[in-house]
Amino acid sequence: MMSKYPPYDIRLIDYRDITHPEAGGAERYLHEIFSRLARRGHRVRLLACTYPGAAQNDELDGIHVERHGGRASFNFVALAACRRWSRSGDGDVAVENLCKIPFFTHRLGGGMPSLTIVHHLFGKTVFQETNVVAGTYVRAYEALLPMGYRGAPLVAVSKSTSADLISRGICPGPVTLIHNGVGTDHLCPKPGVEPGAQPRLIYLGRLKRYKRIDLLIRAAARLRADWPGLKVEIVGRGDHLPALRQLVEESGLCDCVSFPGFVSEEEKIDRLRRAHALVYTSPKEGWGIGAIEASACGVPVVASDSPGLSEAVLHEETGLLVPHGDLDALTAALDRLLRDPALGERLAKGGVEWASHFSWDTAADRMERMLDEVVHAQRRPNAK
Repeated sequence: MMSKYPPYDIRLIDYRDITHPEAGGAERYLHEIFSRLARRGHRVRLLACTYPGAAQNDELDGIHVERHGGRASFNFVALAACRRWSRSGDGDVAVENLCKIPFFTHRLGGGMPSLTIVHHLFGKTVFQETNVVAGTYVRAYEALLPMGYRGAPLVAVSKSTSADLISRGICPGPVTLIHNGVGTDHLCPKPGVEPGAQPRLIYLGRLKRYKRIDLLIRAAARLRADWPGLKVEIVGRGDHLPALRQLVEESGLCDCVSFPGFVSEEEKIDRLRRAHALVYTSPKEGWGIGAIEASACGVPVVASDSPGLSEAVLHEETGLLVPHGDLDALTAALDRLLRDPALGERLAKGGVEWASHFSWDTAADRMERMLDEVVHAQRRPNAK
């Protein structure tokens, strides 16, 4: 499919590319959308930080990846690169994927037309992930967001993120909303592959402290009395794995909770289809792409009623929402779902219908139109 727009030279900036060991939903969003734009004839180049074993240059689904700098230095590397591109005319538009520390490309990037995609802002939740020093560093950067991005073209991945941007004074009105999509060609229920008699719960994603995966483990400890055959799979990788393993051992759940680690897309979907529920207990998400993927597969979702997740999960329609951090409510919701097969079937059916509204192709269409508007609105008179 060729584009109806002129072919643009798109410069992406993100801390991680899709192959990074800690890549998550934000990186998936960027890759899914811009690999589609590459197939439509646009030139797409991504600047990301390096990681052990990574090549400096790579080609991923039509996206040329350049890796420079590390976790601590990448924001400075990215800003210098953006200024260099602007001076040399090496690119038509810079796209910043803001999901950690901002790069301030709109104000400090040298004048190249720019667009910023915002997944979510940490706010106080950053202290649930890191130490006081690092958390204060992130909060200080976020305090500068109104100065750095006021008036900038912004894309938010959820209504809650859009509302956060407006409440912080970063933009005066509605932000362009472009949701995540779902690969419905392979994310769907599969006849003959479904949960068995043994109750099975699953978590899919990065293993980070702020995700509060400990709540799922603590709920499992309570459920064991009534569900002795319960199995919980915590699928993914991340730096919180040792602490989660320790909690499982201390709770006497080694025969109940397993950590398969990073798995292929095919294995992920197979494990998901065999679960009675996907469980997400984070205090904040940009959107909750895993929840929509579970819905597409006909798997109910039990999640915190928190920003992002409360939009991806429709309470009593595609899953059950509980107050974040309320272990009693989480345990009760999981127990209710396991005891009521009819409820599970209803939520599964509602989830498949809900997920059908989200398409990566549609997201790419909207992003392409937004980029065209940005280039024409911001391009300097002497630009190419």
